[in-house]
Amino acid sequence: MTTTTAPAPGKVRQRRGDRWFSGTALAAGSMILVTLAAVAIFLIVQSIPGLTATGDTASLLATDFWDYVWPLVFGTVWASLLALLMAVPLAVSVALFISHYAPRRLAQGLGYVVDLLAAVPSVVFGLWGIIVLAPAVQPVYAWLNVHMGWFPLFGGTVSATGRTIFTAAIVLAVMVVPIITAICREIFLQTPVLHEEAALALGATRWEMVRMAVFPFGRSGIVSASMLGLGRALGETMAVAMVLSATGVVTFKLFTSENPSTIPANIALTFPEAYGANINVLIATGLILFVVTFAVNAIARWIVSRRKEFSGAN
Repeated sequence: MTTTTAPAPGKVRQRRGDRWFSGTALAAGSMILVTLAAVAIFLIVQSIPGLTATGDTASLLATDFWDYVWPLVFGTVWASLLALLMAVPLAVSVALFISHYAPRRLAQGLGYVVDLLAAVPSVVFGLWGIIVLAPAVQPVYAWLNVHMGWFPLFGGTVSATGRTIFTAAIVLAVMVVPIITAICREIFLQTPVLHEEAALALGATRWEMVRMAVFPFGRSGIVSASMLGLGRALGETMAVAMVLSATGVVTFKLFTSENPSTIPANIALTFPEAYGANINVLIATGLILFVVTFAVNAIARWIVSRRKEFSGAN
């Protein structure tokens, strides 16, 4: 009996189209890193004079840069967290209804509406917030202040216009709900059917099936969607600038006329009249926002990577 030895595998020769596609994909991926590095270098170089500026060299500063930027960082994070607390439960509920509870025709219509809401310009949300929302919620703020003013968040003198940090957070929540909903909807739809059917076969109700099969599968996706929405809220400019009546203070009170501003809104409102070292100060606040956003995304990636071992294919 004779045996033949298979020839040693040689190097596969790529076609010209494969080489072009591979090179184009590599160049496109590299451009992302190059662009990110260019933005970071620009911010760092232009921020150095602002980071070391004082009240004598920049009229925006009362003392130094850090006293100026601290209320802005607080307001940015505070408004974004408030928005996320309101947006995530609503977005997950809507996504779950579309993916597992609504009839097919209704689910398609709601999906289209959610996608359209994600495309609405921020200035439209700002107009809605200042013209419709703020006057509508002001009596609610007054009622909460009268009956629950003992709670620290509801204390203080209520704003007569309703243009408070909480109103800005509501607008931000409405803006990020479509983004979180769209991502969570797609994640929930990817839940393995065998997992769902197995839970139902064991006698689980539909809610128990969702709790045991859908949520564990989509947990990392929910975190990713929430962090994407948080990034949108952190960087939102026009809607917050139009709605919020900012005074540059650090306070946790939600309904007063004294509110912290946010970094993007402050840059948008101050930059047109800035000159000299003030421009560097504003760019330095942008660098702080860049670092905060980068840290948020890094934390999100760490959370997702801890749960990547769970997959519908396992």
